[in-house]
Amino acid sequence: MTNLSIRDVRSEDAAELAHLLNAIIAQGGTTALETAFSAAQLDEVYLTGTDVLCCFVAANDNELVGFQTVVRESHLPDSCADIATFARVEGTQKGVGTQLFSATKKRAKELGLTEINACIRADNTGGLAFYSKQGFRDHSVDKAVPLNDGTPVDRINKRFSL
Repeated sequence: MTNLSIRDVRSEDAAELAHLLNAIIAQGGTTALETAFSAAQLDEVYLTGTDVLCCFVAANDNELVGFQTVVRESHLPDSCADIATFARVEGTQKGVGTQLFSATKKRAKELGLTEINACIRADNTGGLAFYSKQGFRDHSVDKAVPLNDGTPVDRINKRFSL
C-alpha cells in the first residue's frame, strides 16, 4: 500500500476510527463486536483508555485506514494482553495489519509482555488467517459464545509469543 504510515493513536482520531469500526460492525461476520461505538466510547475502550497498553493507526495520505490495539484483560495473566485489528471495509487494505503488527510487537516487548492473545470468531476465516500469518498459534476455544441474536459462535484464542 503506497504512502502508508504507522503512528501512535491520538484521542482526536476517535471520530474517524469509530466510523471505520462501526462500518465493520454493520457489515457483520468479521468481529465479535456487535454494538456501534461513539467516538468517546471507542477512545476509552480501545484507543487511549486506562486498559489500553498501546494502539497504532495506519494512515494512507490523510485518511486513517486501520488501527490495532492491545488492551489489558482481567482474564489474562499480566504478561499477556489482548489484540484487536481493524481495517477500513471500503477499498483494499492489503498490508495494513502486517505493518501495524510490526509496530505493535516492538511496543509490546518494550512494555514487558511475553504473549499477545487474539480472540477471533470461528466463522471469521479472514481474521483467523491473518493472525496465523503473523505467527499466532491456536491456544484455546471458547465454545458456543452467543451473539446478540442468540446464535452460538465459537471463539478461537490464538497466542503470539514475544
